[in-house]
Amino acid sequence: MQPLLALARSHVHHRGVPEILITLGDPAGIGPEVIDAALASGKLPEGFVFRVIGDRAAGVPGKPTRESARAALDALEESVRLLRETEAAAVVTGPVSKEGLQALGFPFPGQTEFYADAFGCADHGMLLTGTTLTVGLATIHNALTDVPRLLTAEGIFRIGKLTAEFLRKKGIAAPRIAVCGLNPHAGENGAFGIEEKTLIAPAISTLNETGLAAFTGPHVPDAIFRDAAQGKYDAVIAMYHDQGLIPLKLLDFDEAVNVTLGLPKPRTSPDHGTAFSIAGKGEANPASMIAAIRLACELARR
Repeated sequence: MQPLLALARSHVHHRGVPEILITLGDPAGIGPEVIDAALASGKLPEGFVFRVIGDRAAGVPGKPTRESARAALDALEESVRLLRETEAAAVVTGPVSKEGLQALGFPFPGQTEFYADAFGCADHGMLLTGTTLTVGLATIHNALTDVPRLLTAEGIFRIGKLTAEFLRKKGIAAPRIAVCGLNPHAGENGAFGIEEKTLIAPAISTLNETGLAAFTGPHVPDAIFRDAAQGKYDAVIAMYHDQGLIPLKLLDFDEAVNVTLGLPKPRTSPDHGTAFSIAGKGEANPASMIAAIRLACELARR
C-alpha cells in the first residue's frame, strides 16, 4: 500500500483536533470520487482533520481486480490499527466489494462484522439512518431461510437497546421505537406464525424495563414504516435485512448512512455499494458519503 494520505481543509494535522479516518474502499469503485467530492463540498463540520486511507493506484475505475480488493482490505486493517493505537475519533468506510474481499479469504459477510470482530464486540448491531427513517436490524446479512432460526429475544433486545442508546446520543431524550413483527399482519394472533408471541413481545417487555426508550409492537411490518416516516416514531426495529432496508432505501437512498453500533469508536459508511458500472464517469452522488462523515463527526463529538 502506498503512503497514507491525510486530507483536511488545512492539510495539516493539529494536535488536539479530532481525526476522522476515511477508508477509500475498493479503488475501482466510486469510493475515491465520492470521498473527494465530500471533502471539497464545504458541507463538513469544522474542527476535524480527515485522513483518507488507501491506495488509489491499485484500481482502475470500473475494473475491479484482486489487487483492488486487496487495497480495500489493507485500508480496513490499517483503520483498525489506527483506531486502536492512536487518538483517531471515528472511521468512515468507503464501499467495498464483498465478493472481491471474500475471494481473498475475508471470512465476514460485511464490514460491520469485520469491525465487530476486530474489537471483540459481541454486543454489536447494524443501523441505517436517513432524513426520514432510522432502522435497526435484528438479523443482518443472513439468508432469508435462516432468519426464523437466528431470530432470538436476546438479539431483538440487543439491537433495541443499542438503537435507543444511539438515538439518545443523537440528542433524543425519550426515543419512541417501533418493533416490527416477523410475519404478515404481525402473525395475526398466531394465524400466520408465532414468533411475535414467543420472541418479539417478550423482548419488547424486557426493553421497556430498561427505561431507555418507549418500545411498542410487534407492529404490522407493511404499515409501521409509514407511521415512522410521518414522524410518529424515532426508529423502527426490523427483523431482517430487507424488511427494514427496502423502505429506508426507497425514502432515503441518497443520504442514508450505515452505522455499526456497539464499537468503542464510531464507524459509519455510505449506504451504497461500489457502483463499478458508473465509477470514473462523474455520475456518483456524494450525498451519502457527506452524510456519513457528518454523522461520524457528530458521534465523535458526543
